Amino acid sequence: MEREEAARLVETHGQAVYRLAYARTGSREDAEDITQETFLRLVWAAPVFRDEAHCRAWLLHVAMNCTRSLFRRPWRRRDLPLEEAANAAAPEGERGDVLEAVLNLPEQYRAPVHLFYYEDLTVEQIAKIMGLREGAVRTRLSRARGMLRDMLKEDEEHA
Repeated sequence: MEREEAARLVETHGQAVYRLAYARTGSREDAEDITQETFLRLVWAAPVFRDEAHCRAWLLHVAMNCTRSLFRRPWRRRDLPLEEAANAAAPEGERGDVLEAVLNLPEQYRAPVHLFYYEDLTVEQIAKIMGLREGAVRTRLSRARGMLRDMLKEDEEHA
C-alpha cells in the first residue's frame, strides 16, 4: 500500500476507528493502541476495496477484532471499575451524561450503541462487523436503550 493512500485512509477513517475502540475499552491509551494496530494491519494486508464504505467496514471490523484480542490478553482479564472508565478522557473533549451512561453500559452493549448512533451504521452492517445475527444486534440495541433510559432517569432524580 502506498504511503499517501495509507495516510489518506488514516485521515478519513482514523477518528471512527478510535471512537469505536474507545467505546469498547473506555481507555484512551487502549483506544490509541487499537487504532494503531488496525492501521498497521491495513498496511500489511493491503486489501483492495470496492468503495469507501467497504474500506470503513473493513477497518471497523479489524478494530473490533483488535479489541477482542486485547480483552483476551492475560493481564486484561481483570475487570476495571466502571468509575475508572467513566472518568477517562473522552475523544474530542466530548463529555456529558449520555456519554457517561454509554461508558457505564456492559461491554456487549457499548459497541452496538456506538456503531449505530455515533458511526451511523445499519443493523446489518453492525451484525457483519461484530459477527452477530441482525436479531442479536437489535436485541442488544433495545436492551441498551432501556438501560440508558433507566440510568439517565436515575441521574435526573438524584440531581
